[in-house]
Amino acid sequence: MTEDTQYQVLLNDEEQYSLWPADREVPAGWRTDGFTGTKEECSAHVDEVWTDMRPRSLREAMAEQS
Repeated sequence: MTEDTQYQVLLNDEEQYSLWPADREVPAGWRTDGFTGTKEECSAHVDEVWTDMRPRSLREAMAEQS
């Protein structure tokens, strides 16, 4: 991968994020969140939107307990 490689931000059912080369097929279990850019731009986007690192199922279970 070169510095000019474009990446896309992926999201899974647990609302966890990952960076993936934009020219590759999205792996099973993941979907794009619509953001594409350099690795640095995508990382900054993830830092901005992924404010709770807990998986969605854990957040939901904890919310039910309170």
